[in-house]
Amino acid sequence: MTPADLQNELFSQLAEPFTGEALFDCLPDVVFFIKNHRGEYVVVNQTLVERCGLHEKREILGKQVHEVFPLSLARSYRDQDEEVLRSGNPISNQLELHFYSSGGRGWCLTNKLPLRDREGRVVGLVGASKDIHPPNERTEDYSQVAKVIQQIQTRYAEPLRVRDLAAQAGLSEYQFEQRIKRILQLTPGQLIQKVRMEVAIRRLRETDDSIARIALDCGYGDQSAFTRQFRQTTGVSPSEYRRSLRRKPG
Repeated sequence: MTPADLQNELFSQLAEPFTGEALFDCLPDVVFFIKNHRGEYVVVNQTLVERCGLHEKREILGKQVHEVFPLSLARSYRDQDEEVLRSGNPISNQLELHFYSSGGRGWCLTNKLPLRDREGRVVGLVGASKDIHPPNERTEDYSQVAKVIQQIQTRYAEPLRVRDLAAQAGLSEYQFEQRIKRILQLTPGQLIQKVRMEVAIRRLRETDDSIARIALDCGYGDQSAFTRQFRQTTGVSPSEYRRSLRRKPG
């Protein structure tokens, strides 16, 4: 039997369509959702509910992102959804910083895939965002690249090329990329991006430095490139992020 035959044999016997909802309810470090062609939530897991500061799934189901998230964040999520629904192209392993209703924040890798009907038309999407956990710094894998990781964390303002970093670790570029992904769940490029964004966020929170100054100090060639990356990573522009901090009491 072909893989399609095997799937049809099984799924045709199920009493209800398989959505994965019950499975993803068991994974507290993964946000999971399915949306229809209007961008409305059809399936969500409990992790998404809790990170929105809600209690029950019915508080999200049938709603669009602007009804669940602050408008500044919803705009970015909506743009992502519309691109997947319009083009049918997936979003793969996009590094994002999510802000939670509790006031905390967390890094994750987001994937969104189109859902198609029997004629091949895009009728919805399925997505998942997996938390990135701190590495175990005591492992042998980590010790072999620790100096390079430290260099990224301290020399983020400089041009950082993966091939140069790999050479410093005594590894081929492929070996270096695989080692970093195994330890940090990120590519070397995503690690550099994450470090620069964390520094930028701290500067936006704790200083009155201009956005142009922060952009240059964090390794970006100009303010426009920094703003594009910041918005893609956080869902808001640097100026929107700074204004949101100043609106909060204290």
